[in-house]
Amino acid sequence: MPAGHAPGPASSRDHGLPGATTQMLGSLRVLLSLAEGAEVTGGGVGAGGGDGASRAGFAPGAAPQDFERVSALVELAQKGDAEAFGLLYERYVDVVYRYVYVRVGSTQVAEDLTSETFLRALRRMDSFSWQGRDIAAWFITIARNLITDNAKSARFRLEVTTADMLDADEHVDAPEAEVLQRLRDTRLLEAVKNLKPEQAECVVLRFLQGLTLAQTAAVLGKSEGAVKQLQLRAVRALHRELADVDL
Repeated sequence: MPAGHAPGPASSRDHGLPGATTQMLGSLRVLLSLAEGAEVTGGGVGAGGGDGASRAGFAPGAAPQDFERVSALVELAQKGDAEAFGLLYERYVDVVYRYVYVRVGSTQVAEDLTSETFLRALRRMDSFSWQGRDIAAWFITIARNLITDNAKSARFRLEVTTADMLDADEHVDAPEAEVLQRLRDTRLLEAVKNLKPEQAECVVLRFLQGLTLAQTAAVLGKSEGAVKQLQLRAVRALHRELADVDL
């Protein structure tokens, strides 16, 4: 990557939306299978940790497995190392793109805003601090602000279609079980879309993006306790709407 330039998302690469959606649906099924009223916080991204992770706002054992590598790359990028920033881009571009894409529902707009996110991050690297937040949450916060600046409404909406999230190709000879599962997946995703905007965004950040409670709180500008309650209300709302569905 040339010095001083951030790369733009390659439209041909797989940003992992279908796979991330599958993981999200699996996590939601686990939560919905629990007795209503049970508070489940769970989730998070990977394991790891240590003193550096604690300073970055991670709970014990909640830091990504590559945390030490990422922290070293951030330190180098803050000193002007373009290659280090390029590696951070490669590490987080899919996370940022998925968040933007489900907000705007357009591949071209998502690519443009993702590119602008990393350009802004590159210009502001010297302002980033590990204290109390993780670099993934910082990138997504920049993307979130860009979306708000470019949208008529700041309210969170899942603009992307269910078919796009599931990568729903036509399977003429698909087994009955596969067809039924896709119908269940579609119903669950539609239920997520019907959540209140803050609840839907919490679900997307926690389960589609795989952010921890601390990271989600940083993006939403809320306390971890408030995010726990937001997640709990979202799960209860899904439970009520899907009471007649065998997930």
